[in-house]
Parts: sequence; C-alpha cells; structure tokens
Amino acid sequence: MNRAAVICGLGGALPETLVSNADLARELDTSDEWIRSRTGIENRRVIAPGQATSDLAVAAGSRALASAGAAADDVDLVVLATSTPDHPCPATAPAVAQRLGMPGAAAFDVAAVCTGFVYALAAAAAMLTAGTVRQALVIGADTFSTILDPADRTTRAVFGDGAGAVVLRPGDPAEPGALLGFDLGSDGAGSDLITVRAGGSRQRSAGGDAPAEDHWFAMQGRAVFAEAVLSMSKSAQHLIDRIGWAGRGPDRVVAHQANLRILRAVGEQLGLSEEQITVHLDQVGNTVAASIPLALADAQNKGTLTPGQRVLLTGFGGGLTWGSTALIWPSLHLAPAPAHI
Repeated sequence: MNRAAVICGLGGALPETLVSNADLARELDTSDEWIRSRTGIENRRVIAPGQATSDLAVAAGSRALASAGAAADDVDLVVLATSTPDHPCPATAPAVAQRLGMPGAAAFDVAAVCTGFVYALAAAAAMLTAGTVRQALVIGADTFSTILDPADRTTRAVFGDGAGAVVLRPGDPAEPGALLGFDLGSDGAGSDLITVRAGGSRQRSAGGDAPAEDHWFAMQGRAVFAEAVLSMSKSAQHLIDRIGWAGRGPDRVVAHQANLRILRAVGEQLGLSEEQITVHLDQVGNTVAASIPLALADAQNKGTLTPGQRVLLTGFGGGLTWGSTALIWPSLHLAPAPAHI
C-alpha cells in the first residue's frame, strides 16, 4: 500500500518579550514608518536572558503533540530545523526529545536557515513512508536575536524569535493532511548572501581573531530579495505542475515570512490574489525556520485556513536553499494561540 506522511498536529511558541518598531526607534536610527514601509513588520518577539532555542522548541513541540492527541512514546523521530542551536556541538534535537519524554527517539538537526522547516518535513516524510519510524515531530525553531549585531538597524528590524511544530503520522496519500510531494534545491554559489562568517572551521583553522562584525549575522538585502522571489516562485510552480494542480493552483500559499514585499511578489508570480497569501510577519517578524509553522498556526487560529483547502508551503533561505510542499488542509485541533514562554 502506498504510504504518505500526514500532518495531524500543529503548535507554536513565542517568547513573552515583545519588541515594537517604536522600541527599536528609541535605540537605533530608525522609525516605525521606515520599518513598515520596507518590511511590513510591526512587532517581533525575543527570548529573555538565559533562554535558548530548545526552550521554544520544547514548548512548540508539546503543543503540537497535544493538538495531535499523541503521547510522547508514540513519537520515535524528532527533526529540528534551526540555524541557532543551543550549542555548536552537539545537535539540539536530542535534548529537545529528552525534555519531551522521548529519550530513545531518533533525533537530529537540519540547518537550511529559512528553508529548514520544509527540508525537515521532507526528511521526516521520507522516513515515515519508508516505514523506518511510526510518528515524527518536526520543529522549526530559531533565536536570531542571539546572532544579530545590536547596532544593525536592518537585521534587528527584520528578525524575531519563535518556534512552530507539526506531528506527522503515516497515512493514505489521498487523505487530508497528506504531504503530496516536495521540490527542493540549493545554489552554493550564493552562500555569501546570507551568512555568519566567523565561528566555523574555515575561520578557526585560519588562526587569529576574526573582525567583530564577522561574528554577527549578515545579509545582502537586495540580492536576497531577487533570489527569494525567483526561487520560491519557481519551486512552487514546479511542484504545482508535478502534483496536478496546474490550472487551478493552490487556494492558499504559506510562504517563508521574510518580507511583505517578497510575499506579494511571489503571489503575483503565481497569479494569486493578496488574500491568498498568508501574512504573519507583521506581528512576529522573520522567525527563520519557525516562520512557516507559526504562520500555519496563526492562520488556523484565525480561520483563514479551513479543511479542504489546497495549501502550498514554500521557503527560501541561506545556502542558498529553497523548497516547497503541498497538502489538502486537514481538520486539526489547536489551542487558541501560540504559547508565550
């Protein structure tokens, strides 16, 4: 029998601390109007001192398990998409699994920056459909506030911290919630467009101290904008054609929440109305690997995602990487809003 990976649970978590555009304007040479006009972002949330990516991942994972009605010992795989792990070594996923009551589960991290959640879904789905595992918990979690230059108004305006998660179970390819396919890709020639230059083996093996700015996240905004629109649009269209949605397309696109202008441009490329493009970044900023599952949870809570809709997910991130997947939206049980920790 053909098997598919089916989304059966969904949850999110955000830090309690809210940073508004007005808060940033009091610290930096910026303004609410400048930030909104360029990004569409009004607020973002950041972790408190002493908190880490795993804290958000555990909270989101717990809510996804509750949404699915799944016990911890039913899950034997945890895949964590993150570019801000608790430590450079080891991976953060095993600690998340242990804290969720799954100490024997297979667990690993996926580092594909803002495409991480789609890559993690693809990895977990492959293991489920192969019969390697029974159920999987896929989490996207990032705390980019820990790698941003405090004096950089551009990156601090864009990024926020958060986590989102889904539970996957094996099921029938024709049922709602089944992931219908993937389109994944990368282009290492653009690896310098989104990067933290210092801290890895290349910089350390060279010896000496790296410039202070190399320890912070850096992004070439204009080039990234163009690449993001092109890559997400092409990936989404390739998948639409492959799964037989050509001619009718998706009812709703939940894209990586990078920038409002990028979201609108992707929608235009796919021939969709603004109402068909999910927007969540206005309240949380770019939460990197968490952005797609957090946007799903927000849309589910608001009722803009309804059972039976054709939903396409697409992301673009550092590497460069991109990826898309699609599903018929299922009926899910979900708590009223993402947890605040």
